[in-house]
Amino acid sequence: MPQLSRLIQNRPQEQEDGLAFLMRLRASTTPEDAVTFTAFAAQPKMAVWWGYECMRLAADLISEDDRRMMELVATWTTYPDDENRFRAARAALYAPVRSPAVFLGLAVAWSGGAIAPNDPAPVPEHRAPRAVNSAVLSCLSKAALSDRPVRLARFIDLAAPLFRTY
Repeated sequence: MPQLSRLIQNRPQEQEDGLAFLMRLRASTTPEDAVTFTAFAAQPKMAVWWGYECMRLAADLISEDDRRMMELVATWTTYPDDENRFRAARAALYAPVRSPAVFLGLAVAWSGGAIAPNDPAPVPEHRAPRAVNSAVLSCLSKAALSDRPVRLARFIDLAAPLFRTY
């Protein structure tokens, strides 16, 4: 996606697969780029699931309102139908604050299909990955500065299986 090239500076090398690129990003001076790469490289449902798992690791940073939004996201990842997607979309769109969980709810809304029950317009492909990226990075930003490197490493560890081929 061209939007990804505007968000990260590093580029994959000639024979580098996704996992190798992810690990190189992790070791770079901007390891947050590994989050952005994962958000864009994974299929929307898997990216949302990964974002959800990252936020579960950071449960101590999640508010009670965010927990309710996380329940809607979890329901959609288990039962990814339009009804559950629209339910998460409605809650995210009308949320008073754009918190990490709300960004994840927006990623669910923009993960595919019609933008609304009565609007057949397709959602631009870059919307869901940008929302997942915003969710994970804004969740990370809530952590104390001293905790961020460890949390970021755990988030990237969660992403690695998405790039492994068997």
